[in-house]
Amino acid sequence: MKDKILNLIKSSEFNITENVEFYVDLLDEVIKNQIESTDITEILQWFEDKRKNYPVETQEIGLKDLDKWNVDSVTGNVTHESGKFFSLIGVKIYGAQGREVTSWTQPMIKQNECGILGILCQKIKGVKHYLLYAKYEPGNLGKLQFSPTLQATASNLSQAHGGKKPLFAEYFEEGGKGKIIRDVESVEDGGRFYLKTNRNMIVEVDETEELNVPSDFVWVNLSQFKELLRKDLLVNNLVRSVMGSW
Repeated sequence: MKDKILNLIKSSEFNITENVEFYVDLLDEVIKNQIESTDITEILQWFEDKRKNYPVETQEIGLKDLDKWNVDSVTGNVTHESGKFFSLIGVKIYGAQGREVTSWTQPMIKQNECGILGILCQKIKGVKHYLLYAKYEPGNLGKLQFSPTLQATASNLSQAHGGKKPLFAEYFEEGGKGKIIRDVESVEDGGRFYLKTNRNMIVEVDETEELNVPSDFVWVNLSQFKELLRKDLLVNNLVRSVMGSW
């Protein structure tokens, strides 16, 4: 189908630019998705089962009760004992023309690291699929949300938390495996995060490569992906950021 579309464009005397070829690829992918499946019933059932059976409990506590986090007695800033991850700081703003008020103070999250938001894709039986993670975050409604394949900061990647390195990190780190489809740096919510950026990445894995995919990840085709994005409280904003860079 792709070759037919490109030949049609050529016969109409249009230039085949990189952008044109990208969108032809995308159209070809959408057509193949319609032939394969756009139904997300099984995916939603799988996800709901994951939510019901996830054993985590989250309790709101005071900042003074945090383990390994310290409140500076002079500044009031909150930092991790490792010096990694993020800190809570205060900022004072002057002359913000066009805002509701021109000056104010507020707390912000500061992290001098660029995070990675990465989604792996791979052709399965000739149709491109995207790997999403049913991931827990303490602020999530419903415990789990569909998240990028990799959602990590430099502190996570360097294992500053003393835990495991995030799965599939080797595809997104510098010199990593796979073919980079998109790599765009974007600003995280500037109303709450101070000078925080993320790399939005889509990386394609060769269809002959066998991936060891744990049970809390799921492959979806593009049409299924679009259907999931239309659902309330299901797909996190980081996935939306990555897809928006595409």
